[in-house]
Amino acid sequence: MKSKKYTVDMVSGLKAQGEIKKGFVIALIVSSLLMIGSVVCQIIAPSILKELTNEIAYNALSHSIDIDFIIEKALILILIYALVAVSSYVSSYVMTTISQLLSMRLRTKITKKINDVPLSYFDSHQFGDILSRLTNDVDQIGQSLQQSVSMIVQSALLIIGVLIAMFVTSWQMALTTLISVPFMAVFLIIVTKFAMPQFRARQETLGDVNAVVEEDYNGQLVIKCFNAEEKVKADFERSNQALKNAMFKAQCFGGLMQPLVSFISYVAYAAVFVVGGLLVVNDPAFSYGIITEFMIYVNLFQSPLSQIAQAMNTMQMAAASSSRVFSFLNEKELEDESDKKYVFKDENGKEQVKGQVEFKNVCFSYDDSREIIHNFSAKISPGMKVAIVGPTGAGKTTLVNLLMRFYEVTSGEILIDGVSSKDMPREEMHDIFGMVLQDTWLFRGTIKENLVYNTKDVEQETIDKACKEANIAHYIKTLPGGYNYMLEDESSVSGGQKQLMTIARAMIKDAPLLILDEATSNVDTRTEEKIQEAMDRMTKGRTSFVIAHRLSTIKNADLILVMRNGNIVEQGTHDQLMAQNGFYASLYNSQFSFE
Repeated sequence: MKSKKYTVDMVSGLKAQGEIKKGFVIALIVSSLLMIGSVVCQIIAPSILKELTNEIAYNALSHSIDIDFIIEKALILILIYALVAVSSYVSSYVMTTISQLLSMRLRTKITKKINDVPLSYFDSHQFGDILSRLTNDVDQIGQSLQQSVSMIVQSALLIIGVLIAMFVTSWQMALTTLISVPFMAVFLIIVTKFAMPQFRARQETLGDVNAVVEEDYNGQLVIKCFNAEEKVKADFERSNQALKNAMFKAQCFGGLMQPLVSFISYVAYAAVFVVGGLLVVNDPAFSYGIITEFMIYVNLFQSPLSQIAQAMNTMQMAAASSSRVFSFLNEKELEDESDKKYVFKDENGKEQVKGQVEFKNVCFSYDDSREIIHNFSAKISPGMKVAIVGPTGAGKTTLVNLLMRFYEVTSGEILIDGVSSKDMPREEMHDIFGMVLQDTWLFRGTIKENLVYNTKDVEQETIDKACKEANIAHYIKTLPGGYNYMLEDESSVSGGQKQLMTIARAMIKDAPLLILDEATSNVDTRTEEKIQEAMDRMTKGRTSFVIAHRLSTIKNADLILVMRNGNIVEQGTHDQLMAQNGFYASLYNSQFSFE
C-alpha cells in the first residue's frame, strides 16, 4: 500500500536527519500514556450509562427511581469525561510542542543545507520552489504530526479497547459491527491508491506557483518596462490553473473517505439496532441499558475509523511534502573540509598572503556536454593588477568562480603562493579575497550593517574612509539617521548607489586579494572616474583581478588576459596588445567605432 510506504519513508527521513531525538521519544511516551488514560475513561463511561439507563427504564413507570443513585452516577460520568477532556488537551499540547519543535529543526536544517549545497544546485532549481519546501512543505509535516499522528494513535488505542468491551458486552452485536470493517478497509485502500499521486502533484505544483510568484516579484521593473503584464498574468494563470486542478483532484479523492466511512457507519448502526432488538425480545437477561451501552461503543468504534480516514488525507499530504523536504536535505553537499587547517592565518587571525596566483592547466565544464575552460595556464606575481577581458561567454566570470572555489576545477589546479586551493579550506579562499560583483546585493538592515557585513571589529573611522573613497559618504549623510538608516527594500536605493555600497563593503573587508567583476557597470561616467581612482588606491600593493567590458578602464593594468572561447588567446600590457594589432586591439577599437 503506497500510503504506508510514504509514511514509512517520512519516518525514515526523520530518523536519517536526526530529528527523532530522545526528548521527542519521551514526550511521545507521555502523550501515549495520556491517550491510554483517555481511552480507558471513554470505555468505562458507557457501563456507568448502562446502569443509569436501566434504573430509569425499569423504575420510571413505578415512580421508584433512586435519585441519589442517579446523581451519584451522573457525577461519576462528569468526572470521567472531565478526565477525558484534560487528558486529550494535555496530550494535544505535548504533540503540538513536538510538531513545532520538529518544524523549527527542519527549517533550520534546510537553511543550513542551502549554504552547504554547491552553487550548481541553484543553477537547476528555482528559488521559489526551494522557498516552498522551507515554508509550505515543512508546515504540512508539522500539522500532520500535530493532528494526524496523535489522532491515529488515539484512534487505534480506542478501537482495540472498544472491541474488547463490545465482545464482553455482547459478542453477537460485536460480530455484527465488525462486518463493516472489511468494507471500510477496501474503500480506504482504493481511495488512498488514487489520492496519493494527486497529493504529490499538488505539493509540486504549489512549489512551481511559488517559483513563478518569486520570479515575477523580483522582475517587476523589467515586466513594467516591457509592458509584459499581460504575458506575466497569462503565465501565472497557467500555473495557477494547474495548481487548482491538482488541488481539486487531491481534495476530490481525499474527500471520498469521509462520506464512505459515514455511509458504512450508518449501515452498521442499523444492523446493530436490529440485532439488539431481537436479543431484547428473545433474551430476558438482555436489557435496554446494554443496547444503550453498546450503541455508545459502536459510536466509539466507528468514530476512530472515520478519524483515521480523515487523518490519512493529512498523512498523504505530509508524505508528499516530506519526500520533497528530504530529497532536498539528501542533496549532495560541498566536500567536508573540517579537517583542513587555515594555511595563511597568523597568530592574530590575519591572513598573511603575498598574492602570487597561478593557474596550471585548468579545465572546467558545468556538465559533460561542453567544456568552458580549456587547459588554461597563467602566472600572476604579487601585487599585479590583472584585467580579464573578452566577449560575452568567453569564460571570464567562470574563471573568477573557479578562483573563489564557487565551483571546482575539472582538472588542473589553482595555486595561491604555491599552495593548491584544494588544500585550503573553502572559507579561507573566501577570506583572502574581497569581491565586488556586477550583481549587487543588499539585505534588510541598516546602511552600516550592510557595509560591515560579516566583518568583525570595524571602527567607524574605517567605515567613513571607505565610504568617502567609494564616493557614497555624501549620499549616506543625506539619509535620515545616516549610517543607521534602515533599508527595508532594495528598490529604495538606486542601482548605482547599491554598487557604490558594495564597493565600500569590499574596501572595509580589506582582503589581501581582490576581484572586481565589472564593478563600475552601474555608475555614471563621472562617478566611474572617481571609483577608478579609489580602486587604484585599493588595489595598490594587492593582487587584483578585474573583469571589464569597457576596456578604457583597464589600460593601466599590469597584465591583461584576453579570453576567447575559454582560452587565453593573448596576454600582455595594453600597449603591448595594441601593438600586436590582434583580437584585443579589435575589441578595444570597436568601442570607438561608429557606423
